[in-house]
Amino acid sequence: MHILFVDDATIPVSKYGAVERFIWWLGEELNRRGHQISYLVGKGSYCPFAQVIEYNPLTPLSQQIPDYVDIVHFNFPINQPFDKKPHLTTIHGNYPTFQPLGTNSVFVSKNHAARHNSESFVHIGINTDDYGVVNWSSRRENLLFLAKASLKVKNLISAITISKMVGEQLTVAGGWGESNDNVNYKGMIGGIEKNQVINSSKALLFPVIWHEPFGIAMIEALYFGCPVFGTPYGSLPELIIPEVGFLSNNASELIEALHHIDDYNRKKCHEYVCDNFNHFKMTDDYLKLYEKVLNGHSLNNINPANYPSDSFELPLYG
Repeated sequence: MHILFVDDATIPVSKYGAVERFIWWLGEELNRRGHQISYLVGKGSYCPFAQVIEYNPLTPLSQQIPDYVDIVHFNFPINQPFDKKPHLTTIHGNYPTFQPLGTNSVFVSKNHAARHNSESFVHIGINTDDYGVVNWSSRRENLLFLAKASLKVKNLISAITISKMVGEQLTVAGGWGESNDNVNYKGMIGGIEKNQVINSSKALLFPVIWHEPFGIAMIEALYFGCPVFGTPYGSLPELIIPEVGFLSNNASELIEALHHIDDYNRKKCHEYVCDNFNHFKMTDDYLKLYEKVLNGHSLNNINPANYPSDSFELPLYG
C-alpha cells in the first residue's frame, strides 16, 4: 500500500509539534511493515524512509496529490472538494461550532469523537525509542507544566498557583516568562533536553480548562514515571486512570492529592504507556481504517460536527 500523509507543517520536528510526531511515527512504522510512504508537507522537510513533496497552500490539493498513491491521509480538515483518491482525515483539534467535517474523519480520543457526533477514533501512540531509557535513579525536584504556555486553555496561571500552594517549584516547558523562586521557565524545548526535564520532575500538572482532544504531553510524562494531576475534561478521564494520576475540577482537591505524589508507582505509570499508547497499536488501528476506506466504506454515517459548548472555557474551582 502506498500512503500519502498531508500536513502543512515541516518534518521532522525538533521541539513543539504533536501532529508532526504523529505522522512521523505512523509513517515510520508503516514503512517498517513494508508499506510505501510519501509526505506532502511544509517547506524544508526531509525524511530518510519516505518521499517528501513540498506542500503549497495556494495550489488545489487535487493538483498536488500524485497519481501513484493508494490512499491519502490528511491531517487538517479539507475545505475543498476532493475525490481524486480514497482518503481519511485525522482531526487533531477542536473546530468551530457546527463546522461540518468529512465523513472519513478520525478523532484522537473517544471523547473527542463523541463531541463531534462520531465513534471513529484512534489514540495516538508514541515511539518509545524516541524517548530512550528512563533513569529511575534520577532526582525528582519539581512539578512540571508541559504545554504551549501562551494558550489560555492550557491554564498556566492555575498551574503556578497550585504548585505554589503545594510548596513545590514549577518548571514550565513550553514558553518564556520571568523565572523566580516559584517558577522556572525553560522555553520551547525538545529532544534530549525535554526528556531530561520530564525525567527529573515529580509530576505533571495539566489543569486544562477546555476539552483536551488528546494531550500527548500526558503520555510523555507518564512514560518517564510522572503521575498526571489535571482537570476531568476532554480526553483526561479516558487516559488518566486512578493508578497513574488524579483528576478534579477543584483546585483544593488537586493540591491535597499532590501531597501524596509518592503514593504513585512510577514504573506502573511507565508500563501503562508502553502497554496502551505505543505506535505499534496505533498503526494496527489505522491499517484497519485504511482497509475500510479502500473497500469503499465511510468511517462515519453523517458528517461530524462540533457541539456548541466546546467554544466556552470550563471551570476550575478554588
